[in-house]
Amino acid sequence: MANETSGATRDSRILSVEARTIRIPLDHVTSFSTRKVSAREYTLVRVRTVDGQEGIGFCYSGSRGGMLVTHAVRELFQPLLVGQDALRVEGLWREMYQDTLLHGRAGSTMRALSILDVALWDRNARAAALPLAQYLGGCASQTVPAYASGGYYLEGKTPEHLGQELAGYVALGFKAVKIKVGRFAPREEEARIKAARAAIGPDVLLMLDANNAWSDLPTALEYMKRYEPYDPYWIEEPFSPDDIENHAQLARRTPVAVATGEIEAGRWRHQELLEKRAAMILQTDAAVCGGISEWRRIAAVAAGFGVTMCPHWFHDLHVHLVAATPNAGFVEYFSDDQVLNFRRLVDRQLSFDQGRLVVPDGPGLGFGFDPGAVEAYAVDKWA
Repeated sequence: MANETSGATRDSRILSVEARTIRIPLDHVTSFSTRKVSAREYTLVRVRTVDGQEGIGFCYSGSRGGMLVTHAVRELFQPLLVGQDALRVEGLWREMYQDTLLHGRAGSTMRALSILDVALWDRNARAAALPLAQYLGGCASQTVPAYASGGYYLEGKTPEHLGQELAGYVALGFKAVKIKVGRFAPREEEARIKAARAAIGPDVLLMLDANNAWSDLPTALEYMKRYEPYDPYWIEEPFSPDDIENHAQLARRTPVAVATGEIEAGRWRHQELLEKRAAMILQTDAAVCGGISEWRRIAAVAAGFGVTMCPHWFHDLHVHLVAATPNAGFVEYFSDDQVLNFRRLVDRQLSFDQGRLVVPDGPGLGFGFDPGAVEAYAVDKWA
């Protein structure tokens, strides 16, 4: 009876849903295969319940136009959620998705839904006084594997500079590193990868990220012939995310594993990737695909195909999902705030040990937003 009384005093009805847009300039203009980025925008969310519990959510909302995601939270989803039970996460997901079908089943609308789903899971884990990984039924113990993500194109950055950067990650204990590829001609690209492999040695995994660089299979194969002698672990996003057929064709023609899915939304598109054998590694992002709820559904289906989940971006979130998912591999980790400048908004950074991330032991996500940083970079007010 005591437990029933205690439970009855907790009111998990959603009292408020607030969102805010953040814009953080990069210290240095940074290039990918086909584009340059000078600033990043994020949408932040906080969900409060009647019992005083709060959960937070967030996503990358682009290099411009981040207000679109924030408006979707405020105008599409906020009216649906206020007054609802925060513990009813799966039901709320379905209702949010169904109610906004006409506004888009991907892109800004799905990112807004994702943020809110993350905030609900965070709130519920905090209310249970459990780390999110444990609340989700964690299968890892205290640490999970991570790879150091970097190797971006910067003005004046030579292959030798690239090698020095990667050697620094290895010195920190990382057993896997990732670089950007596809911006230069094949011969120049080979020089970069040759320097990268020489710097890290034969036993460190080298991931390659093309960021949708190629539009046809012959071009991709020409680059892959240059890359394959240096034993890459995977080739990431070789084509447009919509070009699933070319992903599948490349997967049949190269010994290098194809990885993709970071900007894919919904279990249905992931199902097509899996059925066509277009990727052996899914980089599904919980802040993009439909939140933690949808990420877990996708991971479960991927397990049946023998496919590994290595989620993209936001290591503060994905450390929990990798720790709670049997068919998850690596967390993508950014060691500084130069590219993933979301780190500047976080009041507690992840710890790592010999290339493995320490799973937070605090309730929920294990961190909060730094109020001073939020105010410094905010575009609008909480609303």
